[in-house]
Amino acid sequence: MRRKREVTERKPWTARVLTLFPEMFPGPLGQSLAGKALEKGLWRLETSDIRSFATDKHKTVDDTPFGGGAGMVMRPDVVDAALEAATQDGLGPAIYLTPRGQRVEQALVRDWAAGPGMVLVCGRYEGLDERVIEARGLLEISLGDIVLSGGEPAALAMIDACVRLLPGVMGAEETLEEESFERGLLEYPHYTRPAEWKGRMVPEVLLSGHHEKIRAWRHAEAEAVTKLRRPDLWAAYEKTSPRALKHKNTRRKED
Repeated sequence: MRRKREVTERKPWTARVLTLFPEMFPGPLGQSLAGKALEKGLWRLETSDIRSFATDKHKTVDDTPFGGGAGMVMRPDVVDAALEAATQDGLGPAIYLTPRGQRVEQALVRDWAAGPGMVLVCGRYEGLDERVIEARGLLEISLGDIVLSGGEPAALAMIDACVRLLPGVMGAEETLEEESFERGLLEYPHYTRPAEWKGRMVPEVLLSGHHEKIRAWRHAEAEAVTKLRRPDLWAAYEKTSPRALKHKNTRRKED
């Protein structure tokens, strides 16, 4: 007798947020493409109130730092209890959003979007007790070289970055392929109607209908803006791009 094949339905990509302010969610994630995808069940958003894991009658989640200093620190026992509940089903990675973390990049976002989801810990005050970060192996991630009042705005941004890469969320997949960072470059400039605006004309090549010339123009513009605005990206691009390497070798010969 033939065995029936077991059909396992994949669970939707899940963002599980540990926060002291769950009312901040879904916020902008409930609008536009992310909001429509959330309604369709293409992804899930779960929030967990860290304060609910405090055990004293005042629901205390923070305390003064050992060694003195300004501000308060989130208690390791409370945050650990919240993480224990949030990671029981194996959802991960578990990410702590902090200015001192590794700066998020599009490659990381692609990896997270390809997985089952993520657990995001939103810090407040001066941050988390170091011991819970070490004990739980939290991945420390920063949105950029800025300091926010808490991890919630960063969580909203990171979830949005992941959700838009999920299958069925964006209409045209080729749009994703040409965005900033996808090919190691910033995105080329865009133009639409009218063709002339306040004396400024749309580049003639974009009106030509010659797709190969348009593609070459856009790539050249992407290279130019990347070289000008992000020397770090350009340096990495030059090491790997055959086109950039060719230009570099040509310049050397001319010199």
